[in-house]
Amino acid sequence: MERNQEEAVPMDEKSNGNFTAANYLSNEGTGRKIVRLKARQLFFAQGSAADSIYYLQAGRAKLTVVSKKGKEATITLLSAGDFMGEEALTSVSATRSATASALVVCAALKITREQMLHMLHEEHAFSKFFLNFMLLRGMRTQADLVDQLFNSSERRLARTLLLMADFGKPGEPVTQIPAVTQEMLAEMIGTTRSRVSFFMNRFRKLGYIEYNGHIRVNRSLLNVVMHDQLPGQNASRPVLLDPPLTKARRANRAREV
Repeated sequence: MERNQEEAVPMDEKSNGNFTAANYLSNEGTGRKIVRLKARQLFFAQGSAADSIYYLQAGRAKLTVVSKKGKEATITLLSAGDFMGEEALTSVSATRSATASALVVCAALKITREQMLHMLHEEHAFSKFFLNFMLLRGMRTQADLVDQLFNSSERRLARTLLLMADFGKPGEPVTQIPAVTQEMLAEMIGTTRSRVSFFMNRFRKLGYIEYNGHIRVNRSLLNVVMHDQLPGQNASRPVLLDPPLTKARRANRAREV
């Protein structure tokens, strides 16, 4: 029996009262498929053609950029519920502005550029969901910039650890964060690996984190950051102690007075 035109149209492409963004992003369908990556595998590479967008369903990933001089830097970490590769929506000739790679085993929904644009145009619920994500990402990017400009390296590290543990997102935080090196943390907060090591050891001694191969973030770190109660001694610079006063130094100080 011949199917009519209404039946031939996939349900996820029709505007209907049963549509939800969560259901759409959980399943394969027209123009989208689920991809699974092992740790260190790439979703896409910087400079490659941007013809799709990814929605991270499970796992953790990172975005890195490489400068013209070959220096690599981690710009952000991604968790379940994040989109990546949005530059694909700008034009058919868009290229990737960063490299996205899996930190741990990941599952993501890969959506073609055409399908993504179609859904944004046809489904109000989906376009609202995506717009909300982009606004929140913009706010986080702005907060990251303010953090880099005005906060100490110790406070920036604390904020990064809290973001990685999903404190502030709906639901319970994931206190054990993915494996991340001190070098990567140093890149993200704009300091040296030795300072990161110093701060991590101090956070551990104060009970803010558990750090033994894997990092577990305790709620006490959130409390001290929210109330601006990190220890006053930032240790960004070493404390210099005055050497013992010699007879000549005493004479010079007496003249200055």
